[in-house]
Amino acid sequence: MKSLILAAMMLVLSTLAAAAQTGPVQAALQAQRSLIEESSRRTIGPAIDALGASDLQQMQMVLETWRAKDMWQRKSDGFFFAAQKTADGTYRLTDFDTGDPIGDFDKTALTQLKPNSGVRAMIATALVRFQLTSPDIAKRTEALDSIARDPEAGLLAPLRASIEGETDAFLLTRKQRLERLMTIAFDELPAERVAAINGMAGDLGVDFRATLNPVLATTIRVIDADVEPTGNLSSVLAPGSAALSESDAYEILVQAELAEPLTNADERDAILEANIIAGRVGSFPVAQLSSETARNAAYDVLVKDGAAPARVGAESIAGTLANYTFAEIFVEPSKDVTDAASAALAQTETRVVASQTLDLGLDALSLASIYFLAAIGLAITFGVMGVINMAHGEFIMMGAYTGYVVQQFVSNHTASILIAVPLAFAVTFAAGVALERLVIRWLYHRPLETLLATFGVSIALQQLAKNIFGTQARPLTAPGWLDGAWVINDVVAISYIRIAIFVLALLFLGLFLFIMKRTRLGLETRAVTQNPAMAASMGINPDRVNMLTFGLGSGIAGIAGVAIGLFAKVTSEMGSDYIVQSFMTVVVGGVGNIWGTLAGATMIGGFQKGVEWLNPSNTLAAQTYMIIFIIIFIQFRPRGIIALRGRAAGD
Repeated sequence: MKSLILAAMMLVLSTLAAAAQTGPVQAALQAQRSLIEESSRRTIGPAIDALGASDLQQMQMVLETWRAKDMWQRKSDGFFFAAQKTADGTYRLTDFDTGDPIGDFDKTALTQLKPNSGVRAMIATALVRFQLTSPDIAKRTEALDSIARDPEAGLLAPLRASIEGETDAFLLTRKQRLERLMTIAFDELPAERVAAINGMAGDLGVDFRATLNPVLATTIRVIDADVEPTGNLSSVLAPGSAALSESDAYEILVQAELAEPLTNADERDAILEANIIAGRVGSFPVAQLSSETARNAAYDVLVKDGAAPARVGAESIAGTLANYTFAEIFVEPSKDVTDAASAALAQTETRVVASQTLDLGLDALSLASIYFLAAIGLAITFGVMGVINMAHGEFIMMGAYTGYVVQQFVSNHTASILIAVPLAFAVTFAAGVALERLVIRWLYHRPLETLLATFGVSIALQQLAKNIFGTQARPLTAPGWLDGAWVINDVVAISYIRIAIFVLALLFLGLFLFIMKRTRLGLETRAVTQNPAMAASMGINPDRVNMLTFGLGSGIAGIAGVAIGLFAKVTSEMGSDYIVQSFMTVVVGGVGNIWGTLAGATMIGGFQKGVEWLNPSNTLAAQTYMIIFIIIFIQFRPRGIIALRGRAAGD
């Protein structure tokens, strides 16, 4: 008896000693000990929630240690510690409450806690509560990313609590937006949800629309025809309408066990075959069962005789459907919430359409800038001089390759582009002058021969580029400050390279107008264009003007090649991608008129982007429709949008 009393006293004393050594963190862990030891995703939730909801500062470190699989349990007393392996193979335990090491233990005296991926994910969610107010901005950012990726109702309260103390302006904005979205999704008070929805109405963010969609989710409820629908009614669906076909409605009844499944032809024929006796099915000879009507009649006889289940045919669908009402009910029970969500989504969709229109307009303007750059040189050579230069695209290609070569020697991309632009002009200007002196000057007023000759030059230049640079596309890298895009909202964005090309197109427009209006070359060019004989009699050398004008057009094509090469592939065939559009731009705009070229580029760019928007899966259709449109347009305005008088106009 004394031994029993002594043993009991020792047990009480050891328990009291253990309790004395147990801090608040260890006590919280011991309270959830059985669930932690089991570590099952199905049962661990309450334990993680209890630990995460505690006010203990050390609990963040506990959860991080557990998730990292560095939490161990001492077998002798079941206490939990952080453990690190030492050089001699033992494990040094650290107390969670004090942060002090308590000694080294052999692995056999310990049990490692190894949460699976599901449990680790739940721990990570609990850690978000601590990370939202962490002094480390990276951890706060990580917490917001985690909430945005997997929002939960339980995280709304800690998110709200963290907003007031947020010091980073960007994170504060993110927290406020995320709080509004989670309020819409999870708040228990309909008035709070309605206020949040109304406050964000018209927002273009994809996250806002994604939050509203579950709020407006519906389910179809089948009720008797003479019973009024209950719940948050969205609409009553009439079978046979666009929203609900008769076959779909009947299938809903079948799934709800309110109607028998339709007997399909295969099931009917299988039963007929099983009942063939002496070449007959009942009173019907098999030879007469070649039509659907005869087979249905034979089947109905089997039903009367009890040899087959009743046939449910398509003719009985309408009668069955008339007995029921198909009500589309919102899953969300609050009508105020769904009404606000419907109005907000409609407002957002209106803004989305407007933004898409603006985005399409910017794309069209960007494409028009590219076509204008590619065509402005051709507007000079073809429009002013009347020369059909099929090698114009190759001057664009030469300019792009010039930029590539410069970047091989100048590593700074900004400096390389600044060097490449004038150098490309010089190279293609010289090439244009050489082409005019060697070939074109002998073929003036002979358009067919000029076309064939320049087409041959085009092929020769392409092959020369292949021999020098190979057939593989070469990179022409834009400066770092042109990376990225100008994002206006979640729908509208335009790359900085496109903006730069648009600005470059405006600069070229101004440069061209200056040359033509304010320089001697421009004056002489206009004189030769309008009346070459009179210009020659006034001391102007038409031959020299033609040479310089052709060189100027070729040089501008070279600069256009540098600009186009910043976003397009630089290959020997790149010029052929723009030669057709360049000719169409000049012809549609008006031969020999710079404003006509600008108008033509705008029209063609807008038309092509419009067709691509209507038929985005087939970009080839845009090219086809554009050519058809231009053919029709020229029938009504053969001289283009802005006609020019003089030699180029055929006067």
